Amino acid sequence: MRLTTKGRYAVTAMLDLALHDGHGPITLADIAQRQGISLSYLEQLFSRLRKRQLVASVRGPGGGYTLGRTPGEIFVAEVITAVDENVDTTRCGGAHNCQNNERCLTHDLWQDLSRRIYDYLNQISLQDLMQRKGVQEVAERQEEELAHAADMELGGLAETASGGA
Repeated sequence: MRLTTKGRYAVTAMLDLALHDGHGPITLADIAQRQGISLSYLEQLFSRLRKRQLVASVRGPGGGYTLGRTPGEIFVAEVITAVDENVDTTRCGGAHNCQNNERCLTHDLWQDLSRRIYDYLNQISLQDLMQRKGVQEVAERQEEELAHAADMELGGLAETASGGA
């Protein structure tokens, strides 16, 4: 299956955004820090997600991104295809030229598998993912880690300001 980092990161970032939906616009820097994804990479992904109206951008102070629709209306397959990924398990990308420019013996098998994977991912919404216990546990851990990192940074700044006393 040709689901690359681009598709995985897009789903992860969208799920992060969904988990923080209702808290105002979320910055890509916050998503990058929580998920360990490069900020420049997120900017590229969100440009594509915005074109497909899966996210909306809010400019200015306090700006960031919000979901373009409710989490229950955004499906994993839609996120993956928005960033130009496809769910394809064939060697030929569906072009029917897998073996000597002809269809290979198992082409239909892999094409059927691709369709089933797409159909499966097209039935799972961000809301469905948000309700999974494991997702909630990871989100809570990430928030704690982010808060701890912010506390450590503030502690270091206070120490610097007081002359390291």
